[in-house]
Amino acid sequence: MKRRSFIKKSIAVASAPFITSGLLARTTWEKSMGKKPFNLNYAPHFGMFKHNAGDDPIDQLQFMYDHGFRSLEDNGMKSRSKSDQNKISKKMSRLGMDMGVFVAHKIYWREPNLTSGDKELHDEFVQNVKDSIEIAKRVNARWMTVVPGHVDLKKEMAYQTANVVEVLRRASNLLEPHGLIMVLEPLNWWTNHAGQFLTEIPQAYEICRAVDSPSCKILFDIYHQQISEGNLLPNMDKSWNEIAYFQIGDNPGRKEPTTGEINYLNVFKHIHSKGFKGIMGMEHGNSKSGKAGEMAVIEAYRKVDNF
Repeated sequence: MKRRSFIKKSIAVASAPFITSGLLARTTWEKSMGKKPFNLNYAPHFGMFKHNAGDDPIDQLQFMYDHGFRSLEDNGMKSRSKSDQNKISKKMSRLGMDMGVFVAHKIYWREPNLTSGDKELHDEFVQNVKDSIEIAKRVNARWMTVVPGHVDLKKEMAYQTANVVEVLRRASNLLEPHGLIMVLEPLNWWTNHAGQFLTEIPQAYEICRAVDSPSCKILFDIYHQQISEGNLLPNMDKSWNEIAYFQIGDNPGRKEPTTGEINYLNVFKHIHSKGFKGIMGMEHGNSKSGKAGEMAVIEAYRKVDNF
């Protein structure tokens, strides 16, 4: 073999492993950097990636987008300044990201409000929802979270339910002309919210059917429902026509998928198979701290979104 040919072949052989490993590394990096969005529309919240992205919400939005997320969830959006709301909305619009839920009203954690039938408390709730319409339009949100509040121990459940249905109909009449949706969130008693009126999906389904409005639907929080009732997939199927939004968290601990008992690969695969195009709010903490813990959250979602 001529020396020149030999040198060329030797260089090619020697460099091949580096080319291959570089390509693999780049492919892995591109996947982790979100060159391909997730199959479902997962929505992180501000602070979830602050160690990697910094404290600026705008930089955090960019980080979310760069890692494949196409939505944001911000329960506290209503309490932000108008200036901050506009900045967030402008950045999301540039990135083509969707806005998930924000909390629409004052939640009563220890005393009854909507269940009570009290006119003042009902009027307060309706005004809160009315005020939320402006916020929703400013940040291009379609959904807002509603929690009916504490049980009224002086009334049978049927009377409480009738009171809740009545005030939700009033709120729906305000939202319908704007195409906005309040999503009712059942909460668990056993770990987080003892005493709340709305706890299970069949109960939320019954209320939504009674309100009978496209502006009153279910927020199916997978974490809460695993604690309250389990039976996740059958309950999704039975109430599917009333579900408009999902939230995520593993149990126990309310951290990212893969850290608890819920088979999120199967749950997400099931939701995807039913053609769900809405938002999946990541309403949970990170199981590990710091930058590495934040990247572990992204890796967990890549793992359970692999279908």
